[in-house]
Amino acid sequence: MTTATTAPAAPASPASPASLDARAVSAWFGTHKVLERVTLTMPAGQVTALIGPSGCGKSTFLRILNRMHELIPAAQLAGEVLFEGEDIYAPGRRLTDARRHIGMVFQKPNPFPAMSIYDNVVAGLRLTGVRANRQTKDDLVQECLTRAGLWKEVRDRLRQPGGALSGGQQQRLCIARALAVRPRVLLMDEPCSALDPTSTRRVEETIQELASEVTVVIVTHNMQQAARVSQQCAFFLAEQGTPGGIVEHGPTTDIFGAPKDDRTADYVAGRFG
Repeated sequence: MTTATTAPAAPASPASPASLDARAVSAWFGTHKVLERVTLTMPAGQVTALIGPSGCGKSTFLRILNRMHELIPAAQLAGEVLFEGEDIYAPGRRLTDARRHIGMVFQKPNPFPAMSIYDNVVAGLRLTGVRANRQTKDDLVQECLTRAGLWKEVRDRLRQPGGALSGGQQQRLCIARALAVRPRVLLMDEPCSALDPTSTRRVEETIQELASEVTVVIVTHNMQQAARVSQQCAFFLAEQGTPGGIVEHGPTTDIFGAPKDDRTADYVAGRFG
């Protein structure tokens, strides 16, 4: 007798935020080493900002946190990434598990352009094999668009294409789509770099509103943004052809107000980078 398999049901409510701990993480592209033994704790329920000049490994580190780095040909890594104390790279740990718990929002908004706003939000359910009835989907769409700060703007046009929204609205739609699978950590790679100041302010407000519900790790080159949205901050630097690493990390108020390293002080003051 064969037993039918049942697809997982849609999660009933948002999960609690989770901690991430990177321990001695190094990374290579072929023989080129881009990160050197990065260790960083990203506390649950807080926003951690990764700052530093271009080319110092911030985005590579972010992609390692949800196993995207390993998809790049010739990419290698060493070290551990602990999600609530469990290494996401441990033998037997599935990539889909990491992606479900650790979501990602990219630099350029990437909604499915021909898909409606509604279908964009629930797309993650299909991709992860989660089943849900129509009422559950309706509730999920409203909840996630509300959490992303977009519901009031689009509630009367949910069947219109997601690609017809403004850039800032598209980015918040991508945040809603990421939230629909109930991640406990949300990674954001320069989410405002392509947006105008008004849209940037709205996305920043969304990040601050989400912080109590999901752990956020954000890469940004905007020092004012890092100071506004984060509670923890890590300054990355790669000097004279050496791999990137963390110079200093700690509470954002300390990194910007009383940095211990002169290089950190120079960077946050805009004297280099």
